[in-house]
Amino acid sequence: MSNRQYPPYRTYGPIPANGTREAYGPASPDTYRPAYEMRARAARSSRATQQLTRPGPARQTDAAPRAEGRAQARHAARRRKGARPDPVRRLLPQALVVVFLAGGTTAFVAKDKAVDLTVDGRPRALHTFADDVGELLTQEGVRLGRHDVVAPGPGTPLASGDDISVSYGRPLDLTLDGQRRQVWTTAPTVDGALQQLGVRAQGAYVSSSPSRRIGREGLALDVRTERTVTVMADGQARTIRTNAATVREAVDEAGVTLRGQDTMSVEPGSFPRDGQTVTVLRVIGSKEVREERIPFHVRRMDDPTLFKGTEIVVRAGEPGTRRVTYALRSVNGVRERPRRISSEVVSRPQAMLVRVGTQSRPASVRGAEHLNWKGLAKCESGGRPHAVDRSGTYGGLYQFDHHTWRSLGGSGRPQDASTEEQTYRAKKLYVRRGSTPWPHCGRRLYR
Repeated sequence: MSNRQYPPYRTYGPIPANGTREAYGPASPDTYRPAYEMRARAARSSRATQQLTRPGPARQTDAAPRAEGRAQARHAARRRKGARPDPVRRLLPQALVVVFLAGGTTAFVAKDKAVDLTVDGRPRALHTFADDVGELLTQEGVRLGRHDVVAPGPGTPLASGDDISVSYGRPLDLTLDGQRRQVWTTAPTVDGALQQLGVRAQGAYVSSSPSRRIGREGLALDVRTERTVTVMADGQARTIRTNAATVREAVDEAGVTLRGQDTMSVEPGSFPRDGQTVTVLRVIGSKEVREERIPFHVRRMDDPTLFKGTEIVVRAGEPGTRRVTYALRSVNGVRERPRRISSEVVSRPQAMLVRVGTQSRPASVRGAEHLNWKGLAKCESGGRPHAVDRSGTYGGLYQFDHHTWRSLGGSGRPQDASTEEQTYRAKKLYVRRGSTPWPHCGRRLYR
């Protein structure tokens, strides 16, 4: 507001020649007016204009009042010309404005910071009022994921001249030397990712170009590092450096050719390890067909007509025949055991049928127990239970014929019966006929 006070006009009258403005001269040497005082003066002039245009009571037409108003106006003008303003009161508002502006500017300059922000390799120079790194990233709309990296950390206070770097995490579906796994990297290129993961790229096979950029969606990458493999073949050792995917590829790189049934000491499709030794096996193979016997089974049947311990063969067994095919192989000149690969039955075996006695043997035969039956048996058959004469008529220890053997209760052939049964039947024959059945050796019974 201005420091001048103006009396209100009672009536409208003539306006002084110079209006409300002061004349420039020695009475008013200070011509500076602050902007706020000029605005206040303009506002008062506007209000005065509105009062002039507002309808009101009828103007006085009397000359006396009009003359009185003009006199008062001239008196007020002279009074304004004679009053000298106080310089201190006029400069005080200006000083306050300057101090306020200077303090705000100082605070503004102190809060402002010039920093460099690099987001995923793209640098920017910024001015910010943020207090720390996290607040700066929020202001710039930079969102951090679990695998993203910011340096320095989000809670680090900011100062002018700081460099802030944000690196986004990228998923890698990495197959390294045959082992598949998922890893994360903040490197923007394949070469940078391999360096960050500590993978030796020199001499390695990489499925993508080292300069290829990795998007935030990630990348599938197959890496085979260079390894040392020794191939043993034909008595020689060949050591190579290779990034082959399989043992077979490594053997080919060593200049070794596999022929026919040749194979290796490890699975050809397996992954070659660093320091591994692979032996090439030279194989020569053939086939052989052999005829083999099939053994027959023995079927035993109980016979109550035979004494216990007596067994008679009713039907002889016959073996069968089997045709078997074997694979013969020699490895590096050493012949291996034949390997059975197929078989077929040419003829089936025929089981042997045997009758087994179950009848209890009598304790003795009255009238024949005191004789020398061992001497008789030795004379007739040489003491052999299964002896048969040249004509095939007589058999056993005591050389029974078939008719006599049957008449004594025997079954089958006498030479097939047990020693005990043959002796029992001989004693029964002696009780019936004496020593006459053995005309040449019968006298041995009495010795």
